[in-house]
Amino acid sequence: MPFFKNLSAYDDRSARLAGIALMVLSIFMFSFGDAMGKFLVGTYSVGQLLFLRACAALLLLSPMIWRQRHDFFHMERPWLQLLRVTLSTLEVAAFFVATVYLPLADVITYYLAGPIFVTAMSAIFLGEKVGWRRWTAILIGFCGVLIALRPSAQTVSLPALIALGGSLSFATLMLITRSLRKTPDIVMASSQFIGTFSLGAVLSAFHWVPPTPGSLGIFALAGCISVTALFCVNRSLKLAPASVVVPYQYSMIVWAVIFGFVVFGDVPSIATIVGAAIIIGAGFYIYLRERDLGRTSGEVNPPA
Repeated sequence: MPFFKNLSAYDDRSARLAGIALMVLSIFMFSFGDAMGKFLVGTYSVGQLLFLRACAALLLLSPMIWRQRHDFFHMERPWLQLLRVTLSTLEVAAFFVATVYLPLADVITYYLAGPIFVTAMSAIFLGEKVGWRRWTAILIGFCGVLIALRPSAQTVSLPALIALGGSLSFATLMLITRSLRKTPDIVMASSQFIGTFSLGAVLSAFHWVPPTPGSLGIFALAGCISVTALFCVNRSLKLAPASVVVPYQYSMIVWAVIFGFVVFGDVPSIATIVGAAIIIGAGFYIYLRERDLGRTSGEVNPPA
């Protein structure tokens, strides 16, 4: 994309500003795409959404897939790649299943806990050293999740647990992505859409609602927006340091509240707002510690 390449010619200050602008734009587009998905699953099945959304994304990516087709035959650790695609597909499906029953802000809140889960899982399963400061931030972040979840026999619902399970899948996905840094970006992105395409094709066969021309346009727009947002994230990280642009991913909760209220009339509960604030604070602190210790990978993976 020539426009994105031209941005690289900016001086350092302009490049940082452009990187911030692209990150903010990408988060807005991801949130807008999520809102469209929630709107569509009110009429169509989640499988149909995954299938048609992935169709549009893969069509948009097809020229790049063709140019780099040889990279798909020389992937590092194929079985780990397959696990990554499986987790990616499950977390996207869980996200949209949860949005059928929960406000968008609630689902986003659970997914923003991903960096907290990643740090905890890195210590438990990968043996990475995590000091007391980050363990404290992890515990505080989990408290934020519990506040947002409002656990009791009357309030814990299956959709909330599905969203939380999707968040855990998302965290595991990020851990695996850390270890597959040599995989080309186009392989990473397109393989995830191929996964949702495959699952969507199977699920939609059991429940297919003939889409109207207007709905087809929204399906296509959702797929194109997700691809464009991904390009914006990648270019943002090439223009500016991750420490400058990564914190802006938390603006996703702001857009989720706005879209949830304007489009669906959802008013976030006090518990959701407080929980989200605690999760964001803990996650941001963990990110700063990772950066100070030189362990940040420089990658951002917004949910869905």
